[in-house]
Amino acid sequence: MKPKLRQLFDTELEAVLAQLPAAIHEILEEVPLYVEDFPSLGLMKQLHIERRDELCGLYTGVALTERTSEDSGMLSDAVQIFREGIIAKTIDVAGEMNLEELRNQIRITILHELGHHHGLDEDDLHELGYG
Repeated sequence: MKPKLRQLFDTELEAVLAQLPAAIHEILEEVPLYVEDFPSLGLMKQLHIERRDELCGLYTGVALTERTSEDSGMLSDAVQIFREGIIAKTIDVAGEMNLEELRNQIRITILHELGHHHGLDEDDLHELGYG
């Protein structure tokens, strides 16, 4: 990814994070947010993804609704978001990126993945507008 595009994304990400409610920031203290340009080849194979811009985000961990006492000591939860996937959703038919839609997709992706942390499935998230 070109440095200028990465810088633009990261600037917009910071703006989105600044507007999220305090409750979301509290969750992000427990569930770290990692930002990468795109998923690794290994992750793409694991998830059966053919193009690296197909994936916007990923939650790894055990959802709060599925935790048991046996889950203690496991790796911590994390959210990854992928710049290329999110940017791909913001490109219009003329090939232009819409900054407002970029901010919207960043927000949706973060909230979508945090929804998985709370045990929501794809149908639940779609119903809430985060699908």
